[in-house]
Formats: sequence, C-alpha cells, structure tokens
Amino acid sequence: MEPYDACDAIDEFAAAVSAFGCLQGDLADPTTARLAHHEVEELIEERGRELLRLLFQGHLDLRARRECEQPRPTDGMVTGADGLVRPYRETGHHRELACVFGTVTVERCAWRQKGLPSVHPADRALSLPAGRHSHGLRRLAVAEAVRGSYDQAKAAIDQRCGKVLGKRQAEHLIIAAARDIDGFYRRQIPLPATADTLLVLQFDGKGIVMRPEALRPATLKAHRAARRAMRTRLAPGEKPHRKRMATLACVFDADPAPRRPHDIIAPPDGRSRERTPRPGPKASAKWLTGSVVHPPEHTVAAAFDQAEARDRHHLRTWAVLVDGARHQLDLIHAEADRRRIRVHVLLDIVHVSEYLWTAAHAFHPPGTADAEAWVAGHLITILHGQAARAAQEITAQAARARLCGAKREAIDACTGYLAGHLGQLGYDTALAAGWPIATGAIEGACRHLIGDRLDITGARWGLTGAEAILKLRALIDNDDFPEYWTHHLAREHERLYLAPDQAEYDLTT
Repeated sequence: MEPYDACDAIDEFAAAVSAFGCLQGDLADPTTARLAHHEVEELIEERGRELLRLLFQGHLDLRARRECEQPRPTDGMVTGADGLVRPYRETGHHRELACVFGTVTVERCAWRQKGLPSVHPADRALSLPAGRHSHGLRRLAVAEAVRGSYDQAKAAIDQRCGKVLGKRQAEHLIIAAARDIDGFYRRQIPLPATADTLLVLQFDGKGIVMRPEALRPATLKAHRAARRAMRTRLAPGEKPHRKRMATLACVFDADPAPRRPHDIIAPPDGRSRERTPRPGPKASAKWLTGSVVHPPEHTVAAAFDQAEARDRHHLRTWAVLVDGARHQLDLIHAEADRRRIRVHVLLDIVHVSEYLWTAAHAFHPPGTADAEAWVAGHLITILHGQAARAAQEITAQAARARLCGAKREAIDACTGYLAGHLGQLGYDTALAAGWPIATGAIEGACRHLIGDRLDITGARWGLTGAEAILKLRALIDNDDFPEYWTHHLAREHERLYLAPDQAEYDLTT
C-alpha cells in the first residue's frame, strides 16, 4: 500500500476535524461536568453521529477530487456495459446517499457520448446501489424489520441514524434484500455426515393474514361471498377467509436414539423411579425454508433438494414427519417416487395424542385422572405399533356406552384418523431404530418464523412482503445471513455494473 499523504486530504476533512474539536471542547467545558452520565452519553451519541457522517463525507469528497485530477485514460476512452465508448468527461455530477451516519453527497465524473447514457466509473468503484440507501443501511433495515413491525423498525433506525428511511422504503428494501436467497442456497454445499446419521424432514403449514389482493382465488372468492351472521364479530364456526397458507419445511441430521414406549409416556399406574426415560434424538445442522408465494409442492421439492444434497447416493435413512394432512402426504410420496428415494413417513405423535384427548373427554370429564389414564393406555398401545387395535377398542367402548351426538363425533374423528393413517403409525419400528416421532422442530419454526412476526396484531400482508420476511427469518434462523449478505452484495454489483462482455447475457436469480 502506498504511503498516505495527510496534507492531500486536509481540506476535505476540515469540517470533521472542526466538529471533533468542538465536541472535545464541549466535553472539557466545566458546565459539562455538571451533567449526569446519561446526558453525556446522549451528547456524544448525537454529536458523534454527525462527526462520523462528516468523516464519510470527507472521504467521498477526497475521492471526487482525485477523480477530477486524474489524467484521462491512456487510450482516451471509457466504455460502458454496452461496450461503446464515452470519450467526454463532465465533472460536477452529484447524488445523495443515505447511510447509517446520515445523508451524504457523492460527487463524481460522468463520461458521455451523444445518444448514449452516461457512465460513472466512481459508482462502480464505490459499488453504489441503484437507489438512495446504502448497503449498510439496507442491512440494518433487514435486522430491524425481521424482528418487529415496520413502525418499530423505522423508530429504531431513526434513533440510531436520524431520519434517513421511511416505512414504505423499508418494505421495498426488505423485498430487494431477499431476492437472492434461493440462488444462494442452490450454491450451498452441506456438510457431509455418516451413513448412520438420520436424515429427518418435517413439513407443516400455517396461515398468514393477507390483504384481499394477495389471497388465492378460491379464498378471495369465499372472502367476498361471506355473509356474517353478526356485524360486530364472527359467529361460532364462521371464518373470515383472510389467510393464505404458507408451507414450511425443516431438514436436519440426528444420531439414532433407540427408546421404548414408556420413555415417551408414563403408563397409567405411573413410571418406575428405577429407570429414567431415555432421551430422543437431537437435531443438528438444522435448515429451514418456507414460502407463501409458491404452492406446497415447491417447498416440498426444496426440502428434498436440501436432503439430497446431504445424501446424494441415498445411503442414509430418511424419516419424514407430518401432521397427517392428506395433500402433504401425497406431495411427499410423489416427490420421493420421482427421485426414487425410500422414505419412512410418520405422523406427529402429538397430533395423535390430541385426537385421543378429544375422544377421552367423551368418556371422562376433562381434567380428571381417569381421562389421563385412558389416554395413556391407548397411546402406549399405539406406540407399540397396534393403532388398529386401539381404534377397535375405542369403537367398541363407544358402542357399549351408546354415545351419540358430539361425543360420538369425537370418537369417530379419532378412530377415523387412526384407521386412515395406519401406514404412518409405525412407532414401534421408529422407536426401536431411534427415529424422532414428533414434529417439534417444524412446529417451533411455524411459531417463530410466522407467529412471532407475520402474525402480529393488526398485520395485513402483501404477497412479496410476506415472502421476503419469511425467507429472511428462515435464513437468519439457519445462521446463514452473514454469508448470504456477502453473496447478495456481489450479485447486486453484477446486476448494476455489467462488464462489457456480460452485456449479452442475463443474470439468473
């Protein structure tokens, strides 16, 4: 690196030097000694941000002066991305840049040719964005907007950076920040694992409240056709038809952890203290994805892509856990058949237990020990791989009790669920092999990715905004954001500053 000539930059940084001197003088002033520490903090924060802005402005001014003083290229020509020459240099072109320190002005030279758009080499050198907001401010906007409302994000940015970003602008920046996530993951190479390591896939769906124009056609039609029984609130059983389903998927590795049914649930007469329950398999290298724009088959295919990248030769055991939604099961089996992969599909044991609890209340009052013992007994039967027997026993008991009405409907729903998914209730095999039997990872992802942000009170989402927030939250939960941001900035630079030999090609996303 060439030695830095301090005298060369004296004029450009004079304002910053003066601001620092003023701040230093104010801090040394006797009147400041009477301030409380928090007041001194506020003084330094406010004046310090302006000092940083002036330093940044000084650097930009210095680069602008050096560009003007720089001799013309030896060949006398500057070319644009179209490969055409711009022979004329024109100074004094300005543009504003909102950054994390405030707003600065970028001055640069324009190289021109009649009938052609101007070329600004300094824009490429600085990798300036297409819009007004710097990449640092965009990253800050992402960090704030994915964890709270846009109003909260704007307030946090205003407090730190001044009034440099509006709410609507923040939404647009978030959408732009998420545009390269799919391409980023297509280039990722997962860490390898042994053939004995389980490969677990989990799927679930959760609704997001959307604006009418973002609903799927069938939901929008139902929304418009809805006739409310009451004007001020929904009647029992009524739905507002305002949600669009997002499909989420989780892929992770796990070492097998064999267990027995009594490790999952205590028997009706209680668990012996002589042996503690064995722990289940622990998730590692967890990866989340989801989409509200694309249909469920797109998310299922993306999860299978991630899983196949971890096990290209299909040597590992693939365990797939779902909540029993028929369309998800059909999509999973279709994708596995298309790729010629053998998958072991299991229903979430928690969903099974919920059906059992509902059925138990047809025989015993809620909250009683009898209801708990009834559920425990039938659940242990199911965990031993005898779901058909459990369904038969429940049906026979209902017949003996001559249940009818809502109680009989609860029994039929439970036995119908068990009988309709016998192929996905092989818990005896799963426990012996050490597979997980619950969808805790994807259930937690639904609460975290959607419930904690997209489902906050009063939120009504557009399609692109909801998709961007969902993908960015999944990316951050995967601990991939720093690496992704580097990838995203490189892609942004390529899109804005094409080299002459790239002009005839389109960049893929």
